[in-house]
Amino acid sequence: MAVETQEFRAEARFQRISPQKARLVLNLVKGLGVQKALETLAFTKKRIAPVVHKVLTSALDNAKYLSDERGLDLDVDNLYVKLAIANEGPRMKRIRPAPMGRAFRYQRRLTHIIVSVAERPAEAEVAPKSDSKPKRATKAVRQAAEKAKAAAKAKAAA
Repeated sequence: MAVETQEFRAEARFQRISPQKARLVLNLVKGLGVQKALETLAFTKKRIAPVVHKVLTSALDNAKYLSDERGLDLDVDNLYVKLAIANEGPRMKRIRPAPMGRAFRYQRRLTHIIVSVAERPAEAEVAPKSDSKPKRATKAVRQAAEKAKAAAKAKAAA
């Protein structure tokens, strides 16, 4: 019987940074515990790191608030960053002056950042696979191990 975990999310929309640059920071915290992720963001020197820190804090506050509202039993210390993505927002078209009276067009990219936190499943809830058998070492691996033991004995005897 699978127990469905509750997710809590927060968004920061229309951030003036390209999604590629935001993903560099989001990949640092994806899958980490919330406290470890907040510490990582506090010491990251990218321009978007304080924004991601704020979004993660907001997701954590959402988790606390909604668990109180719905009467859920939520362990805040057991939360982790389940989802951290940077989607592309609208692009701002701009013009840069070019030589000889011409103009070059370029685009300023915007980003929508989404962070979702969830509670890690307890070890008791995760059922171990009972049908999996331990793998046996191949013949070549066993022979190499025996040769290594023999060499170690010979070296110790000498």
